[in-house]
Amino acid sequence: METRKLGRTDIDVSPIGLGCMQFAGAENYTRLIIRPIGQETATSIVRAALDGGITWFDTAEMYGKGRSEQALATALKECGVSPGQVAVATKWTPYLRTAASITRTIGDRLAHLSGYPVDLHQIHLPVGSLSGIPAQLRAMARLARSGQVRAVGVSNFSARQLVLAHRVLAAEGLTLAANQVRISLLHRNVERDGVLAAARELGVTLIAYSPLEGGVLTGRFHDNPALAGSAPPARRFFSRKVLSAQGLARTRPLIEAMRGIAEGYGATISQVALNWLITRYGDTVVAIPGASKPAQAAEAAGAMGFALTEAEVGRLDELSLT
Repeated sequence: METRKLGRTDIDVSPIGLGCMQFAGAENYTRLIIRPIGQETATSIVRAALDGGITWFDTAEMYGKGRSEQALATALKECGVSPGQVAVATKWTPYLRTAASITRTIGDRLAHLSGYPVDLHQIHLPVGSLSGIPAQLRAMARLARSGQVRAVGVSNFSARQLVLAHRVLAAEGLTLAANQVRISLLHRNVERDGVLAAARELGVTLIAYSPLEGGVLTGRFHDNPALAGSAPPARRFFSRKVLSAQGLARTRPLIEAMRGIAEGYGATISQVALNWLITRYGDTVVAIPGASKPAQAAEAAGAMGFALTEAEVGRLDELSLT
């Protein structure tokens, strides 16, 4: 199985990981984005991901105040995975907190993960903290130097903020491993806002969240537009432009092209969308689709089983920008 380094660290990950927001439980804002699932289903999803070759999992403090971390740890144990056999990424929530809470709350992260180490600890957002970004990065650096986390990353950082984070960590003798940002065939802002260029120059991995654009890039809403009304509220809001009748009509040529490509590989539309991400941007980008069913995790893992040709990537490039 091909692996990629997280930035310039020694952490190897599969090109496709598993996003674990759906493990947060029902008593959390995440229910507005994705339907929560129980532990039995979570364990089945993790097992399917592992069986498909996925070697890392992304969660966050914000996902149910640690419930997602706990559910992931329970699932890994139930699947017979020992600490260190897979990589785990999590995130610190900055809202109305100072940088000091990064060091104060690392014990909670480790407790919720029940012995699974934090391979990548990320600042969830560049806004909301009572401390500046440099102070936050220096606190993260202290955790890395003490061995409480293996590597430091950020999430939703702009190109300017990415450069700043890299510079602060470099002064601490560390490297910035990753920046988690929204990237998909229907959201290619990183190519225009400088984030992709900065990441490549600095050797930082971009972790693509929402790689299937809330399910739009599976083709199911194109096949049955009525399903759009049943999507969780926040998903309907964030994807409103593409879930509208006009948006679905505009993106239908892209979906149909993906359907044709998928047939040639014995794959699915969503697998083509994921493969485009990990092929189009090379080693710079890895992706973390979520899964609410084991079959979806297996399908996501299957996206690593083929490689689109340069011509196929180019064709999807053209259609995704129209």
